[in-house]
Amino acid sequence: MSTDRYGVRDGEITAELPADADAQIYFIGRIHTPWTRREDCPKNARESDAVCTIALDPRWAPGLQGIESCTHVVVLYWMDQARRDLVVQVPRHYQVGRGTFSLRSPARPNPIALSVAKLLKVEGNVLSVIGLDCLDGTALVDIKPYFASTDSVPDAVVGWHAERKD
Repeated sequence: MSTDRYGVRDGEITAELPADADAQIYFIGRIHTPWTRREDCPKNARESDAVCTIALDPRWAPGLQGIESCTHVVVLYWMDQARRDLVVQVPRHYQVGRGTFSLRSPARPNPIALSVAKLLKVEGNVLSVIGLDCLDGTALVDIKPYFASTDSVPDAVVGWHAERKD
């Protein structure tokens, strides 16, 4: 994919991408959402109550055993339309440059996104969930159970975001 598809905003910095990849990844399914255009996607997964489906490749369906007992799952997915060369980004709603690794933007060297989704039902190899923010057809990387006891950190702070004046 061309790295200039979405342009570079004033103040953003790019890095040259490595010539070769270090590893392989297996997409284990596809995510189906109501959004077909990038600008229609929610800014974050909590902004929408749309029911989305996760269609797991049938070969991986036995891996879903027991998942129906979960109320929430961590969904990892590949944002294939995102830039991969930005190291400093200027988010539209902040207008201040921030390092890529201090942002949740999909533009990153490895465009892996993460959402905690509410699991509504499981039918065969298809999960119905609420809480995703990706385009229809997005590649699924992994699904994991969400453990509130270990995954939640209530006192976590992103300092620059906490200082935001709305």
